[in-house]
Amino acid sequence: MHATIPSLPEGIQQLIRSGTITGELNGELGEFLDRTTGRLLARGMATMIKLGFGFLVAEGLSEKKARQAEDFFNENFVFQDPNAPDGIRYYQGKILLRTKKAGDEMNVYIRFCPDPEKLYSDTPVGRYLNPQAIVSAEAITEAQAEQMEGDPDQVDLVIRFKDIQAILDLVERPDANVVQLLLDNLVQITGNFGHMFKFGAIGKNAQLVLAAAD
Repeated sequence: MHATIPSLPEGIQQLIRSGTITGELNGELGEFLDRTTGRLLARGMATMIKLGFGFLVAEGLSEKKARQAEDFFNENFVFQDPNAPDGIRYYQGKILLRTKKAGDEMNVYIRFCPDPEKLYSDTPVGRYLNPQAIVSAEAITEAQAEQMEGDPDQVDLVIRFKDIQAILDLVERPDANVVQLLLDNLVQITGNFGHMFKFGAIGKNAQLVLAAAD
């Protein structure tokens, strides 16, 4: 599944799940949470994706951390391109996570390097990566998602889960086989598949960096 969804820092999956479980709740409170689980899950995923990548590229105070952040960014987001300004361009994939169940309101819009001009900040002591500019992730409405999904200028890849429960189940199965998930009709992927593999590669590299930092 690493090839289809981003790998988040350790513990985030459980944090998202623990904040959206409703199965043990009963009565009116449980019914209310059931109706809002999609929005809560989308907001939680968006927040954790932003925080995760911000952590990976935050230089901190040490020179070693600064080099690691630069290496991670260059490996995953920078391409040599003689036709681009200054000879480089940045990975700017746009990913939409949704469910196939109408009314779930679980829609997360992810953009990598959405504004290249903000990727670096000039300071009195040098030029540094801006962690907040690496990835933009936001929870959006069903109407917004429907409009974006049909526009190739706004979305490169759409990953649709069967429903919210399929996402929550996957939280407990981080090594699930994507082929089996597709065969079981739990996940549907449309769009440019090159972005699927790039998305997965970034997630895998993020996991390796976080594991090395432990």
